[in-house]
Amino acid sequence: MNRIGILVIIVLNFLLKVYHYGFWLINCHYIRKLRHLPYNFFSMRVLSTVLLLMISSCWSIAQTGYKIDFKIKGWKDTTVYLGYTFWDQTYIKDTAKVNSQGVFLFDGSKALPQGMYFLVLSQSKIFDFVIGSDQQFNVETSNEDYIRNMKLTGDEDNRLFFENMTFNMERHKEAEPFIKVLQDSTLTKDDPLKKAAQESFSKVNEKVMAYQNQLISKYPTTLTARLLKSSKQIEIPDPPKKADGSIDSTFQFRYYRDHFFDNFDLADEAMLRLAKVTYKDKVKEYLERLFVPDPDTITRAIVKLADKAKKNQETYKYLVWNCLVNYQNPEIMGLDRVYVNLYDKYYASGEMDFWITDAVKKNLKDYAEKLRGSLVGDQGRNMQMQDQNLQPRAVYDIKKKYTFIFFFDPDCGHCREETPRLVEFYNKNKIKFDLEIFAVSADTSLQKMKDFAKEFKTNWITVNGPRSYTGSYSNLYYAEQTPTLYILDSKKKIIAKKPPIDKLEDFLTNYEKFQKLKQAPAKGT
Repeated sequence: MNRIGILVIIVLNFLLKVYHYGFWLINCHYIRKLRHLPYNFFSMRVLSTVLLLMISSCWSIAQTGYKIDFKIKGWKDTTVYLGYTFWDQTYIKDTAKVNSQGVFLFDGSKALPQGMYFLVLSQSKIFDFVIGSDQQFNVETSNEDYIRNMKLTGDEDNRLFFENMTFNMERHKEAEPFIKVLQDSTLTKDDPLKKAAQESFSKVNEKVMAYQNQLISKYPTTLTARLLKSSKQIEIPDPPKKADGSIDSTFQFRYYRDHFFDNFDLADEAMLRLAKVTYKDKVKEYLERLFVPDPDTITRAIVKLADKAKKNQETYKYLVWNCLVNYQNPEIMGLDRVYVNLYDKYYASGEMDFWITDAVKKNLKDYAEKLRGSLVGDQGRNMQMQDQNLQPRAVYDIKKKYTFIFFFDPDCGHCREETPRLVEFYNKNKIKFDLEIFAVSADTSLQKMKDFAKEFKTNWITVNGPRSYTGSYSNLYYAEQTPTLYILDSKKKIIAKKPPIDKLEDFLTNYEKFQKLKQAPAKGT
């Protein structure tokens, strides 16, 4: 028995003595002065109420922290760990020694954060279980089959968790013959056997759904129910008809997007501690599949999600941080503006100062400022540097429809691979698209720059980056990696950043088509 348990027993014994003595005094008083019955009766009730409140208080103190007793048949004389996953990383929370009878204990004075945990033995994950509101319970099982032999006392949450797991295993076994028929490539889609198998499989699936829906309805606050609910698909109603009788073709998409998180609580911290990175994947799916890849649109969507997650500090900081990292170096051109937007709103403003360190905040700021000067859609900055003849050449002096800024290093292997492709594109399309290339060498050596231009026959403008009249180019354009390519329009607005060189012709063709569509008058005007 732990110290808290002993303390509770001592306090209870003392309170019982007080109770009996008080009862005796009240009875004596009652016998002597029967006419004061209401007073005596009231005093008795007060004393009883106080006693019960004190007992309840002591009992709640005894229940703080966590205490999980395990007995696993087949284990003996070894060390086992209590692990969990958080922020995409795996951690060890506690360690226990297993005795010769397979008995061990995890305990602590502070309650564990809710989520999914697991046992680790010999660097191998054994099985998952949940930690909900009840954190003092017993687990007994066997290494012959951990799940089927599982016996739990003192925790309804894990009882539901393992009963659901066992139910699913049984239904999977029931569905196996139907799955085998459905996967049989020798049978056609319309084969009666496949149709019958599909019908039987659907019935098994309906059993699973009904079981889980009942569990969610009956035990809604348990972690098991919240986990099951978080994976439920959104039921989308049929689209309504418009006033003219036509079907609203966008209704179902809009409904799905608006209700995407109905079953997933973004402020539930337990969702951060699951076997899979469900929280991260859910947010990513929402942003990447349900919105056009426009930086301002994505930013507004993230802000709405952050407002929902803000009820809990852990989910709030995780959601914002995860989105910031995702758009640090996005695959889709132009979405790095989302990083700058999020930095300004949540980090530069001090909103995240409750957890971010000064050092990390400075790194975020430095990167945001590097991106800020060269975002797609913004005005490109002027650069003026010396060419191979030591003559000043400037970006803004180029009077072409398109200006390409090509950052390269003469010793860069990737630059030597990409430059011939750019030369081929330039020679073929410089008149067609009315373009010029402003190539910036990152090396201080003027000779290396000259040799590079001669070797690859670059008939465009080549300048030496360090020989600059406008300061370091790294403060004007984000080009820490070489090669890096920017495309500016006739007004020197950035229209592309790091486009693939082998797709440049397609990009410019599609860009010009899009510009014509924008300029075309709308129908009915």
